[in-house]
Amino acid sequence: MPPIDDAEIERVLIVTAHPDDLDFGAAGTIAQWVKAGIAVSYCICTNGDQGGEDPDVPRDEMPKIRQREQRAAGAALGVTDIEFLNYRDGWLEPTIELRKAIVRQIRRVQPQRMVIQSPERNWDRLFASHPDHMAAGEAAIQAVYPDARNAFAFEDLLKVEGLAPWTVNEVWVMSSNMSDHHVDITETFGQKMAALHSHVSQTAHNPELENMVRSWGERNAQSVGLPEGRLAETFKIVGTK
Repeated sequence: MPPIDDAEIERVLIVTAHPDDLDFGAAGTIAQWVKAGIAVSYCICTNGDQGGEDPDVPRDEMPKIRQREQRAAGAALGVTDIEFLNYRDGWLEPTIELRKAIVRQIRRVQPQRMVIQSPERNWDRLFASHPDHMAAGEAAIQAVYPDARNAFAFEDLLKVEGLAPWTVNEVWVMSSNMSDHHVDITETFGQKMAALHSHVSQTAHNPELENMVRSWGERNAQSVGLPEGRLAETFKIVGTK
């Protein structure tokens, strides 16, 4: 289905499992939204404490490192509203508690649009289907429907925290093998790479990072018929009304 026109979108909330997930999947698109005056917020479920390539970095330091890197990556795109839910990396499950935490962020931000990870395994791109990614995607779509809009779901969010029900109008799903929408990110690819390079603990070891990410963008662009040399990010659009 076609997406809602960006002119009708004031706020976007992006929910992912780990720091850097959203930058790999959607940073070029996010940069365009920010430039258009759309307020973008991040909700990141874990601190990515199982990540990193340096064996000399103490594991208990990694959460702070990755949060710092994600804030720097957000700044490269113009995003400052970043919430970390502090779940354990590698152990994420679509629990009631995680759903409630995401509902809290939906009601706080009041987004018309959300971006989430696919809750379904992508057999064509297995690396995109980390168990944490699928868990975050499943919890996020459950939070969108039915919980965030239902005054009787997690009643304390309304009665104690004053967070009123909110209906998200549409969801964009990253890493789906059923993508039906693309965004040409050729002009914002530089910002995407700046965001990815901010994740030093995850990307500094890879001298081919830019070539790798560019090849993904070229493949996406070719799959939707864009001219040679263009780059794209792709999504599955889900209406929620």
